[in-house]
Amino acid sequence: MKRTLKNSLVFFLVMAFLTACGSSQELQDGYYTAQASQFSHGWKEYVTIMVKGGSIVSVEYNAENPSGFIKSWDNSYMQSMLHSSGTYPNEYTRYYAGQLLEGQGKEEINGLSGATSSYGSFKKLSDAVLEQARQGDSSIVIVDTSQ
Repeated sequence: MKRTLKNSLVFFLVMAFLTACGSSQELQDGYYTAQASQFSHGWKEYVTIMVKGGSIVSVEYNAENPSGFIKSWDNSYMQSMLHSSGTYPNEYTRYYAGQLLEGQGKEEINGLSGATSSYGSFKKLSDAVLEQARQGDSSIVIVDTSQ
């Protein structure tokens, strides 16, 4: 009887420990934002996700200038970048955000030709925002994307 009780107690303690460890990998419901620590070429990038029911339900990836104007709304920048790089902010921001949403942060994000600098920034920002969501910390995390 004592051995069965002891084995049951050990089993429940192990299960409680495993459950606690597993929950740290789960995304907590809420809004989470990671933002670049500084402006690059006049823009500061950010990623915001919304988690509901433990799943990412929306992703916004973009950049803003010091006045708060959104990069993917800048038509002259779009035209200039499209002709020089073959892509533009409204295209690659949606592409990267869509991959994060589809893969739920568990799959590799593929780079888009012409937006490799933004790809590196997005990876750093998305890693940081996912960590915030795992911890349930809704404060804005500041990320050095320059390295």
